Order: sequence, then C-alpha cells, then structure tokens
Amino acid sequence: MSTPENTHRERVRVYATGSCEGFEKLRESLAGHPEVELIGASASAAEGAAALSGGHLDAVLHGTRSASLPADELAAIREHTRAPVLIVASAGSSRMLEQALDADVADVLLLPQLVENVVFAIRKATHSRAHAPAAGGSGRHGRIVTVFSPKGGTGKTVTATNLATALAKFEQRKTLLLDLDLQFGDAAIMLGIEPEKTIYDLVVAPGELDTEKLAGYTTKHLSGLDVLPAPLRPEDAELVTEAKLGRLLEVARESYDCIVVDTSPFFHGPMLATLDRTDELLLLSSLDVPTLKNLRLALQTLELLSFPKQRIRIVLNRSNSKVGMKQNEVESALGMKVRYEVPSDRAVPLAVNRGKPVVLDEEGADVSRAIRSMAKNLFPVEEAAKKQRRLLPAFARS
Repeated sequence: MSTPENTHRERVRVYATGSCEGFEKLRESLAGHPEVELIGASASAAEGAAALSGGHLDAVLHGTRSASLPADELAAIREHTRAPVLIVASAGSSRMLEQALDADVADVLLLPQLVENVVFAIRKATHSRAHAPAAGGSGRHGRIVTVFSPKGGTGKTVTATNLATALAKFEQRKTLLLDLDLQFGDAAIMLGIEPEKTIYDLVVAPGELDTEKLAGYTTKHLSGLDVLPAPLRPEDAELVTEAKLGRLLEVARESYDCIVVDTSPFFHGPMLATLDRTDELLLLSSLDVPTLKNLRLALQTLELLSFPKQRIRIVLNRSNSKVGMKQNEVESALGMKVRYEVPSDRAVPLAVNRGKPVVLDEEGADVSRAIRSMAKNLFPVEEAAKKQRRLLPAFARS
C-alpha cells in the first residue's frame, strides 16, 4: 500500500545488464513499480553503452549466472558509469559475498526476491552514494552545470565564462570553470588570463588525482573563479580520456560548490562522460532556423541517451534580436519552454575584446543582470532556505 511519503518520491532510474534465472521476471516487476524507472536492459555493458554513459543513472542491476563475483563484467560496466552496481544472481556463494565487500559493489541479491526487497536495496545503495563524502574530502558535493550547444556561434563560451564569474563573484560560490572545448577552447582568453597549466598537464601528470593536486593546476581569476583551461595544442585533446575526465569531475565535486563546464559542439566521449554527472544542462538557442534544427537533433540524442529531461534548461541567447522570429516559435519548435533569456548587448563584444567578463566590465548592463539572475537560480532550494531563515526572527518577535 502506498504511503504519502513514497507517493511523492522521485523514481530511481535503473538500467539492467546481464542475465540469470529469474532476472527477466524481476525486470518486468521493476518496470511496473511506481518507485522505479527502468531505463532499459541489455545482455552486456557493451550493448548498453549509450544508456550507461549518458543515462544519469541512479543504479545498475547486473544479472550473473556465476557463483563468484564477475570482475570482468563489473569492469565493463565501470567503463561507462559510476552509478552503484547491484549484483543479481540465481546462485551464489559465501565467496561472492566476501568478494563484494572488497569490490565496488553496492549489494548482492540472490533470487528469488520480493520486488519490494529489491527496490529497498536499490534505494539504500543510491542513498549511501549520495551521502557518503569522499575520503579526505571536505564533504562538498558540487553541482555540475554544463553549457552546451550543437552549433557554433551561439555564445556558449561567453555564457559559460560569465555564469562562472557571476557564481564566484556575486553568489560567493567556490566555482571551477572547466573548458572542455578541448581542441579550440577560448575560455582563458575571454577571461584575460594566460594560464601556465591546462587540463592536459593535469591528466598526464603522474600520481593519483586528488583535491590538492587539482588545486595546483588551476588558474585563479580576479573574481575568485578557478579556471582549468583547454589544452594549448589541439593534438593534446585526445589524451583527455573519458576515464580521466570522470575522475576529474568527481574530485572537483569534493572541492567546489559549482563546476561550470564549457563544451565543444559534439556528442563525443568527453561530453558523454560529463553528461553522466551533469546536474543541470544549459542548452543554448538563438533566433535562427539552423540553430533550432541542430537543437532538435540534440534533444533527440539526449532522449536516446536517457538524459533526464527535467535537468535540461533552454537558454535563449540574444533574445531581443529583431530577426523575424519570436520566443514562442522557439518553444514550439523545441517542444520545451525557454527557461532563461539573455538579451543581445553591445557590451558583450566590447568586453570579449578587452578579455573581461561582461558581468564585471558592465555590471549594470541588461545582459549582466540576466546572467546574474541565472546564477542565483542555479541554487533554488538554498535560496528558499535563506529566505526562510531571514523570516524566522521576524516571526519570533511577533
């Protein structure tokens, strides 16, 4: 019987791989469960690579007929996602349970099991992951905001650099700007900095990556923003692998309140690794047909990757341009509401040519106010809590 508490729970997003006796029946039961969104299933991790990499999954169920822990199958899953993995087996042994304690496995479930027991185990695994701070970390779990457009010239890097600056300067958030336009990134030049080290230097450096090591490779902007620029040479981009980028993002979460990621206009490996960890995806649009066509294709690709639609925000850049197209036409074409509007402003190219973020160069400009508003709205729950705390003394006096 549903209670008011679980009626309003957000459903856990689960993907199933592998097979064992009774696994298919379990998948069918989970697919009809009100607390579970079964994203899909595949016989192997390789077949489900797209959903595993871009799915923003809460957990993976892996069925195995083996009586011992399937290390090679686990390794294949870990190439694509860091979501908790629960092993489901029709036959098991004390050895498998012992191995699970030492391996990166959230739980081992032996079939047959009541579906409610399985759902409880999944909930427990996802809860533990969300609340366990990394060893030696600060307890932070930074918010990853990815700025993306499948077409060049939409103002992606201008938006990313100014948003990150606004978060650091005006919202007092410890913020990292990560330039993942790995071949031709311009974030550093738009901020007017000449970094000594880049993401390339970080990923090729020997030793394990941790928060202290990351701090040694970032460049500080006058706004308080930390910047990890793109490689200086295009050929160095290929050394920034998905695995290294995944580890970098996880370490960055431990150090920062917010990580703003500037991207290239492609769904390549680094972008998929970033999507897997993205909390909010800002899709940049403009008032022109080619951009809308590319954005529709991008939204279709995101759907195929099972990226949660509720985490996508449409940003209409140069929203006041007089080009014969209106905002409602953009919304109709994309099937989504515009969440943020950023007006066209002469102050933007002037600031870019000076190597200064427009939110600092022209604080009173309409474009600066729009970007600052966007930065404030990235933490709506915390803003609401702040307002509540401000109200409490007034109520106490009444």
